[in-house]
Amino acid sequence: MSTLIVDYGMSNLGSIRRAVQECGAAVVVSDNARDIDTADHIILPGVGAFPDGMRNLCAKGWIEALNKAVAKGIPLLGICLGMQLLSSRGYEEGDTEGLNFIPGEVRRLVSQNKNERLPHVGWNELYVRKRTKFLENIPDGTDFYFVHSYHFVPETKSDILAETYYGDGFVCVLERGNVFGTQFHPEKSGQMGFQILKNFLTIYEV
Repeated sequence: MSTLIVDYGMSNLGSIRRAVQECGAAVVVSDNARDIDTADHIILPGVGAFPDGMRNLCAKGWIEALNKAVAKGIPLLGICLGMQLLSSRGYEEGDTEGLNFIPGEVRRLVSQNKNERLPHVGWNELYVRKRTKFLENIPDGTDFYFVHSYHFVPETKSDILAETYYGDGFVCVLERGNVFGTQFHPEKSGQMGFQILKNFLTIYEV
């Protein structure tokens, strides 16, 4: 068994693969949805637009495979765009249905502060709202690396683990059952980012 990194043409696979390997996991990077059958953990990375992400997942047969895996209890981690695709729908370039693993919507990030640049690119603090094993050994106020223009607005507050105060504020970590999401890039966030990956890989074992 291994950790499967989903290749649907929307991410820098090299950096996430190296990070997961450095965390001690066996890694398979695949664009073949049938490989999901051998995975004990799944990572859905992503950089780009929501509708493109869903279109690519559909074209490559990943949607049905991911639904089956989540229903079986396989832990799934969405990163950046990957986290946004876990939602019910996104409003980037129109209205697009998401995977609906965590009910909610993806909306454009806004800021009342004219000195804050959008898209949001750079390091910002994480503030814990709900402490679970996914955030074990992650101190409140830890910096993580972000690159995004949209953010996830969940329907249920109990799904929120952490928030970030940039713009008008947004959710940066989600957890619902065996589905997890980070708006930031743990693979680019140094020691604490690797800790997040280790938590996912070692605590949520099937």
